[in-house]
Amino acid sequence: MSQQHIPAQAAGPRVTANVIRGCLGNLIEWYDWFVYASFSIYFASAFFPEGNQTAQLLSTAIVFAVGFLMRPIGGWLLGLYADRFGRRAALTLSVTLMSVGSLTIAVTPSHDTIGALAPILLVTARLAQGLSVGGEWGSSASYLAEVAPAGRRGFYSSFQFVSIVLGQLAALLVMIVLQRLLSDGQIESWGWRIPFLIGAVAGLAVMYLRRSMDESQHFEAEKTKAGLQGSATPERRGLISLFTECPRQLIAVFGLAIGGTVGYYTFTTYLQKYLVNTAGIPKASVSAIGFAALFLFMLLQPAVGALSDRMGRRPVMFAFSVGGMLLTVPVMTVLGHTRNPWIAFLLMTVLLMVLTGYSALAPIIKAEMFPTKNRALGVGLPHALVTATFGGFTEPIALALKKSGHESVFFWYVTGCMALTFLATLLVREPSRASTLETDSIVSSGQDLEKKPAPLT
Repeated sequence: MSQQHIPAQAAGPRVTANVIRGCLGNLIEWYDWFVYASFSIYFASAFFPEGNQTAQLLSTAIVFAVGFLMRPIGGWLLGLYADRFGRRAALTLSVTLMSVGSLTIAVTPSHDTIGALAPILLVTARLAQGLSVGGEWGSSASYLAEVAPAGRRGFYSSFQFVSIVLGQLAALLVMIVLQRLLSDGQIESWGWRIPFLIGAVAGLAVMYLRRSMDESQHFEAEKTKAGLQGSATPERRGLISLFTECPRQLIAVFGLAIGGTVGYYTFTTYLQKYLVNTAGIPKASVSAIGFAALFLFMLLQPAVGALSDRMGRRPVMFAFSVGGMLLTVPVMTVLGHTRNPWIAFLLMTVLLMVLTGYSALAPIIKAEMFPTKNRALGVGLPHALVTATFGGFTEPIALALKKSGHESVFFWYVTGCMALTFLATLLVREPSRASTLETDSIVSSGQDLEKKPAPLT
């Protein structure tokens, strides 16, 4: 049977423009996600006026957790949507959901004005944002992998994490600026609405930009195949197809994601609290350390992604998992006993450099395992499940162990999660050389399209 392979999209202005549009939406979505966590201390009383500040913050934290738990549903629903209607349509829908959620939070009157409707609207907005973030990962990873030219997919896909970290830094920067320009009373009264308005307006602008993105050639080829097959020989798609045709790929994605997800939430989010609560470094110094280290972490992503294009995905992923297993316990132990900000910055940077071996590859190594017909679902759903469980419980586990006097056990827990990623990497043959992105084929007139999922050992 003769086949005509999908031509690689040439690197150039169109590829760069599409990648920028895709990543801008990711940036805005993660900006909105982190803005909620950053500003909850200011707007908690507006939605939950009864009780003391701790009770109010707990209420906003519960709402944040509800959004977190919506992410697997978003990975499922928007993954199905992306595989059926296209990556561009799903990415446009996800950023629209996030913008609507931010706008709702920004304009919702306080509890004093509309009563119980205020927290109801807050929960509704977070549900929409949880769906959005959950669905964004798989659609974005699939799109970036599919529009990138062969041989440079790791480089272009690494910008997904660049945009995630940039969104986190943007939220932190907006908070710093508002704290300098406004008093605490002004921020608590009305200033906290400004970052949500910024996110809503920026999201609507990105929604327009995403509508002008090129659809990926892989999805267009899949749509052509489905049209030629017609209703006479319908091909199974969705969850049934995913679980029956790609079970080992799903297991591999779960394993790869566990160590990287726990490592990300430990070395970025929790580590800053650890430096304050355990090491005793002043909050202002920790904020500066975190900002600088995250900035360097962001800059490293494309370099490591490009390295994986030359060396392969597995060697880089092995470097992450082995480095994480060897360094987490000693580095975290030393961090807990230093009060020197420069040493803390150096050690945090070391951990983030190790983490780059996962973050730069996380989108592409997973996208290369699945055929086009269920790539967004196959990448997005297991990743969202791991994030909602292992990622969502990282900080509570750390704090619970600290409270019980066994803080060092948490370091070994992180090391164990890295070991699971190491084992998952053993299961996967080199994805860049056994990639479904290269074996998917375009149908010649009247001929079938053959799919070959990336093999596992």
